Parts: sequence; structure tokens; C-alpha cells
Amino acid sequence: MKSFLDFFPILLFFGAYKMGDIYSATGVLMAATVLQMFLIYRLDGKLQTMHKVTLGLVLGFGALTLGLHDERFIKWKPTVLYTGMALALAVSERFFNKNFLQTMLGQQLQLPQAVWRRLNLIWVLYSLFMASINAYVATYFSTEAWVDFKIWGYVFPVVFIVGQGLYVARHLPKTDESA
Repeated sequence: MKSFLDFFPILLFFGAYKMGDIYSATGVLMAATVLQMFLIYRLDGKLQTMHKVTLGLVLGFGALTLGLHDERFIKWKPTVLYTGMALALAVSERFFNKNFLQTMLGQQLQLPQAVWRRLNLIWVLYSLFMASINAYVATYFSTEAWVDFKIWGYVFPVVFIVGQGLYVARHLPKTDESA
């Protein structure tokens, strides 16, 4: 169910775009994201910071897109989100000596400190890559190509998450199978 919730808004956005235009798709994305956050809140009893930021950006950039009738706002939302995430991870690690990934996942994963630092750097680089590629597609390609990229571009996060999982698995403490 949670996996479906992650893709729910973008799938509805894509469908609405194919049946209408970028403005109707933006309205659908806004409504779907509100519904997604409501369901996550009902399931988990809270929203993570990233959920709140995503919701705020979707509603803010969506409102600007619809209110000003300018598709550039919704197209640049992912770039702003990924850049903000890269900055937050880098600044918190560098200047505050705090690893947000470890803060969020440290209860579930017991990893050496060096691995947490590498994961943080990997997330910063991945976020900058995603921000850059979205900016490039949003700037130099048509809106239709950008919407298609939003669907087919999901290969990047899937590959990233699988790769990260394989990397983390190598560093997890070994469990005693006989216990």
C-alpha cells in the first residue's frame, strides 16, 4: 500500500496531462498529494519532514502555476525540492555535524559512522544530479517531454534505492542464525 502511495500522485498527474493539459494535471497533482499525505498521516499517525516539504512545494508551485497560468513553476518544483534536500543534507553535516539520514533511519539501521557519512554524501550527489537533470529537461524540452520524463525518469530513483540497499546491506551487523 505504501509503495502505491508513493507513485499515486505522479501517475494521476501523468494521466490528467494525457487527457487534458498541464494546468488540469497540476490541479490533479495538488489534490492527489493532499490525499496522499492524508492517507500517510492516517497510516503512520504523523508526516515526516520530507512529506511536509513536498506537500508545501506541490501546493505552492501548483498554485503559482495555476494562478499565473505559467507551467514553468510546476516544472521547476522538483529542481527546487532536490536542491533544497542536497543543501539541507550538506549543511547539516558540514556545519552542524548532524547527519539527517542517521537521525531519520538510525533507529532501524545500525551502521558505522563512516557509512552514514558516505550515505549522506551519496544522497547529496544524487539530489544534485536529479535537480540538474530536471532543470535540463524543464529548460530545453517541451512540456510533453518533461511530463514523459517525470514518468520514465522514475528509473533513476529506483536504481538509486536498489543500489543504496545493496551498499547498506554489506555494512549491516551480522545476525546469529543459531539464536
